[in-house]
Amino acid sequence: MVKLKTHGANILKTEVTNISSHGLWLINKETEYFLSYTDFPWFRDAPVSKILNVEEPVEYHFYWPDLDIDLSLEIIKHPEDFPLQSNI
Repeated sequence: MVKLKTHGANILKTEVTNISSHGLWLINKETEYFLSYTDFPWFRDAPVSKILNVEEPVEYHFYWPDLDIDLSLEIIKHPEDFPLQSNI
């Protein structure tokens, strides 16, 4: 988790800022979060265009409509508290 300094009004939107062989980085407001494929395996083989298409329909609730993935900030920050429920 990285805190970014802001000057003036917050113009940042929620977006995926990087994708690597280990996971992806999601920025929301002034904080960036790392989602590892170990904790979030649904992203591992997904096309980049589908990973980049992220929405925040409600504050701190993220949705990837092309992948039908729905995650709260709490799940992202503490994946160990939310064991995987699907068969990969």
